[in-house]
Amino acid sequence: MGMFDTIRSSYDLGPGFWRRDLQTKGLECLMVEYWIDPSGQLFEIDYSGTQDFDLCPEQESKTPWNPYKAVPNGNHGKVRPVYVTATIEVYPAKWECHYAPFPRKIIQFVNGKLNEEIITCIDFSGCSS
Repeated sequence: MGMFDTIRSSYDLGPGFWRRDLQTKGLECLMVEYWIDPSGQLFEIDYSGTQDFDLCPEQESKTPWNPYKAVPNGNHGKVRPVYVTATIEVYPAKWECHYAPFPRKIIQFVNGKLNEEIITCIDFSGCSS
């Protein structure tokens, strides 16, 4: 399977893709979180430095191989624009319509902005873009 990135989209990409978490292996593939705003701009969501890790008492530890627990430290994450030019494939993180084919879309970013002319759908008859 490998690692993937998650994209939260506020941009209407069509049926099955609007306002849901999407996955892709077309960007960093390092489990990075992204957001597409309503105008189609891509942003990276960075949570690094927002938590500290404290040693958990042995009786409270849920797993013997990880004796630490994450504790929020009051710092806020960062949201920054990403100026990537790439054509990527996205698909829903969860798809529970077992009777329907698994939807995938090809989308293109030019300098971090979604190119509306290249949104195409694969294996999903409900796509209208």
